[in-house]
Amino acid sequence: MKANEIREMTAVELNAKLDDLKKELFNLRFQLSINQLDNPMRIKAVKKDIARIKTVIRENELKAE
Repeated sequence: MKANEIREMTAVELNAKLDDLKKELFNLRFQLSINQLDNPMRIKAVKKDIARIKTVIRENELKAE
């Protein structure tokens, strides 16, 4: 997911996407622990997406102040 795509989302969409990514990360970690993970690089990608979304949320909070 690109940063430009994330910046175009509304606050509600950002929070929903953040929740989805956190659930996906949990499931990926679970699969990793039981040795059923197909693509271990997906964990890294999901973590970066979470960080991007949190960054945009924080930017929006600072703009509002």
